[in-house]
Amino acid sequence: MVTQLNLTLSLRNKTVPCRVGLLLLETDHTTELEFARHMPHDLVGVYANRVTYANPTTPENLRKMVPLLGERAEQILPEADLDVVYYGCTSASFVIGDDVVASEINKAKPTASVVTPTLAALAACHQLRVGSMAILTPYLPETSAPLEPYFTERGISVVKHSCLGIEDDRIMAALNARSLIQAAIEADHPSADALFISCTALRALEVVPELEKRLGKPVITSNQAAIWYILRLLGLPQPVRNSCQLFHTLPEAA
Repeated sequence: MVTQLNLTLSLRNKTVPCRVGLLLLETDHTTELEFARHMPHDLVGVYANRVTYANPTTPENLRKMVPLLGERAEQILPEADLDVVYYGCTSASFVIGDDVVASEINKAKPTASVVTPTLAALAACHQLRVGSMAILTPYLPETSAPLEPYFTERGISVVKHSCLGIEDDRIMAALNARSLIQAAIEADHPSADALFISCTALRALEVVPELEKRLGKPVITSNQAAIWYILRLLGLPQPVRNSCQLFHTLPEAA
């Protein structure tokens, strides 16, 4: 026998103080993991959905995601407001354009702040007073090419631009720490104020502390910049993991 309890129950205004939606490629192996490791779980709820995507990572295939962005954003906690929606694809962000991405997502989530990796990386450069950078991407040359004018048109000089020529983002996600460190050291340039490692698929955040020690300069990655940007936007403290120059610009946790 089941007894129904007749109680006066109270509800939370929100299940968690801040809500962040992740809009990810269906082939993404990395972004959820990096957000889970660095977001304060008692303060931020992170909710993900996937966008249909097919390799290879070419500008044509990246643009095919545009009509899906609003629909898939709407499916993240339907009828609930999100504080932030993060579109987790760097190459699509600079190929499609930050403004187009934001416009499509805001059709579904009009009150959310839309963050892209490129927008966050540019803000990170300003925070760290970066005037010139070296860039490393895993992409094909034709996919990587538009990233350089993205930064130069916004006042950041690109002194060296290197790519790995990989067309499948699942292979990008499988690159180990040793390979990432080797590629980053090769891609750096003495006159660069910072090194930017592009691509949310790369497990690059975990090697940032080691690279900053070796290179003697800030290292910015796509997901690292986005996590920093979102925490700053929400007024939250720095993560306790993966100490790096960018995270240190946030206040320490009390």
